Amino acid sequence: MSSELLRTIVTGSSSGIGRAIAEHLLGLGWAVSGFDLAPSSISHPAFTAVQVNLCDTAATEAATRAAPAEALVHAAGVLRVGRLGNLQANDSQLMWQVHVNALSCMANVAVPGMVARGSGRVVIIGSRVAQGFAGRSEYAATKAALVSLARSWAAEVVASGVTVNVVSPAATRTAMLDAPSRQASSPRVPPIGRLIEPAEIASLVAYLMSPAAAAITGQDIQICGGASLQR
Repeated sequence: MSSELLRTIVTGSSSGIGRAIAEHLLGLGWAVSGFDLAPSSISHPAFTAVQVNLCDTAATEAATRAAPAEALVHAAGVLRVGRLGNLQANDSQLMWQVHVNALSCMANVAVPGMVARGSGRVVIIGSRVAQGFAGRSEYAATKAALVSLARSWAAEVVASGVTVNVVSPAATRTAMLDAPSRQASSPRVPPIGRLIEPAEIASLVAYLMSPAAAAITGQDIQICGGASLQR
């Protein structure tokens, strides 16, 4: 990957993990197109706020075509919880659309151009919950799907200079922790005794987007504070 790889799309850039990633990459010299439904408060000459509803496939495709990029970071996320007997179809559809369908739409537009150029990066924010978590089955299913997409796409483009990876955090200190939808499902604090910080995730994402990470592809990398040790 050349040193000219400086343009990226970052979804969910108005808050939380997505905002931390956008700000970190801006600090490293990237130009960032921030895709989000909510207005962004990032003020930087290399940042372009793109207000788009990721549940609108046509709008998402159009926004991606209008923002040429050598990298794609999908950090937008939404959490709805519920146990069997209380699952809501609308909640499942929303999470699938934001996490999976929107990513597929953007990658379908952006990755062929990366392949043609011979370099590119796709980094997807997954979750430790993808391995299964009581009360979050629908959320877990969408996050598990992201890993399957990443591995499949990585296999398609492995010889082209394009890498595709997932970063799966444990419970992270973001506003999502305070969402009313998860009050009945408290986060598990990792064994290190604290929540993961968005800046820690941003640092790992930035490394995966660097030339030094050119040999890492198709991986689901845990940033879990020791949670994966409990097996």
